[in-house]
Amino acid sequence: MDLNAVRTFVAVADAGQFQKAAIDLSLTQQAVSKRVAALEREVGVRLLNRTPRGAELTIDGQAFLAHARSLLQAEERARASVRPGSRALRVDVIGRRASLAGLLRDFHRARPEIALDVVTLPGAEEAIAALRDGTIDATFRAVTMPGQKIPDGIEISPVHDEPLHLFTGPAHPFAGAAAVAPAQLAGHRIWMPGNVPGTEWTAYYEAMAAEFGLTIEATGPNFGVEALIDTIAASSTLATFLGAQTPLVWPAGYEMRLIPLRDPTPVYPHSLLWHADNPHPALTALREHLTPVHHDLPAGETWAPAWARRGA
Repeated sequence: MDLNAVRTFVAVADAGQFQKAAIDLSLTQQAVSKRVAALEREVGVRLLNRTPRGAELTIDGQAFLAHARSLLQAEERARASVRPGSRALRVDVIGRRASLAGLLRDFHRARPEIALDVVTLPGAEEAIAALRDGTIDATFRAVTMPGQKIPDGIEISPVHDEPLHLFTGPAHPFAGAAAVAPAQLAGHRIWMPGNVPGTEWTAYYEAMAAEFGLTIEATGPNFGVEALIDTIAASSTLATFLGAQTPLVWPAGYEMRLIPLRDPTPVYPHSLLWHADNPHPALTALREHLTPVHHDLPAGETWAPAWARRGA
C-alpha cells in the first residue's frame, strides 16, 4: 500500500478539505485528489465524499481511518528504529561477567541517556563478521589471533590491558602467597572449562601455557562461574586464571583467594573494534569515554603473546 496515499487520505480527513490538505502537504490540489483516488481504487471502496463544503468520510472511510493512522505510526516506528541516535548501541563482550562488561556499565552510568544492547558472540571471527555485516556496532576483543586477518574497514583501538590473577580455594598450596610467578605454576593443575577451541582467549592461554610450561585443562562441561567456584573452593589442587577486574561474588565461608601474578605479570589485551563507516553517534561517545580510562598495571615486566602485543 502506498503510504504517501495513506498519508494524504489522513490529511484530507483531518482537514475536511482537499484544498487545505494540499497546503498542509505542500502539494497541488490535483495531486491530492489523484492520490486519494488511487488509494480508493486499491482498497476497492470510496473513502471520501466530495461535497461543496469539502470532503466527508464515508462509512468505509471512517472504518479505514483508524487503520490508516496505525499504518503511519508503524512507518514512523520503523524509521525511528534505524534513525542514527535512536537505535540502541549494540556492543559485543566476551562475557557479561568479564571486566569489559564493567567498562560498559561505567559508560552507562556516565551516559544513561544512551541506550545499550549488550550481546555475547562466541569468538572474534563471529564478532568481526557481525561488525562487517552491521549487526553489531562494536566489540571488545583480544586481536589478533595467529593467522587472523582483520578485514578492510574495521578499526581497532587498544582500551584495556588486564592483569591476570590466580584464583584458588583456601587449601591450595599457593593460597597463602602474596604473589605467584607464572613459572611457579608448572606442574599445578589450571582448570579452565570455558576455553573453547578456536577462540581468542583459548589462543591466549595456549600461548601462556607454552611460554611458562603450564598445563591448562579444559576438560569437563562448562556449568558457569558458580560451578567453577564450587569446584575450586573444595579442591586442594585445582586453580584457574581470572582477570583482575572480573566481578565475582562467592558464598560466605568459601574463603577464596585471588592472587596476583608477578615476574612477569600476564596481561590480557582488550581492544575495541568497530566499522569505520558506522554512523551511530553513540559509538563516538563510547570511544571518547574509553580514551581517558586508566588501568593500574603493577610495577615490573608484563607479558602477552607476540600476536597480541600492541603494534604486533
